[in-house]
Amino acid sequence: MSGHRPPSADSADSATEVVRWAAFSCVLVPVVLVWYGSSLAGAAGTALGLAAVTAVCRVLLRRSERGAARLLAEEHAPHRGRRHRSGTGSHRGGRHTGGNSPVA
Repeated sequence: MSGHRPPSADSADSATEVVRWAAFSCVLVPVVLVWYGSSLAGAAGTALGLAAVTAVCRVLLRRSERGAARLLAEEHAPHRGRRHRSGTGSHRGGRHTGGNSPVA
């Protein structure tokens, strides 16, 4: 088992769903804190902290998705390079040294 899974539409949807639940908790947690007697300032501080963590996680998820998509694209892209190399000393085009032919 390699642990490497290619990204799919499901993973993008699940990342969006995680961000939505985190945003929902940013609203729900302060409401519950105030309901159970916490101060408004404490609940607001908690909401700001949760929002900051949610924003950082969202950025990291998006970066991870882009990196996985780029890796997948590189795996499926054809390799560029020489397929058939000529003998060791032969070159195509370019300048050739040697010979005493005049340059016009």
